[in-house]
Amino acid sequence: MRHNSEQQNGESAARPRDTLDIHEERHPVREALRSDLPAAHLGLSVTILALIVVAGFSGPRWTLIVAGVVTAWFLLALTVIHIGSGRGWDAVRRSYIATFGWGNWI
Repeated sequence: MRHNSEQQNGESAARPRDTLDIHEERHPVREALRSDLPAAHLGLSVTILALIVVAGFSGPRWTLIVAGVVTAWFLLALTVIHIGSGRGWDAVRRSYIATFGWGNWI
């Protein structure tokens, strides 16, 4: 039994180091995928322009469908963030960034 408990202690001692290594490896990826409010504004602007183009070529039916999908995505993000830990305007801001933050890569 002593060997088993030593092995468990060794494994538990290695976990924080492994966790630290994983965090260090993921840090550049998180920085690359990070988005902020100006990027979300750009994403919203491009979405509005795309809706105007869709309205010009195919009429109001597809424009409303695309706008409804974007709105549903925003409401889904808002619901998930609100259930998690976000409250008030912070939840709205985080949902806005989750919906339109892709403008960072334009």
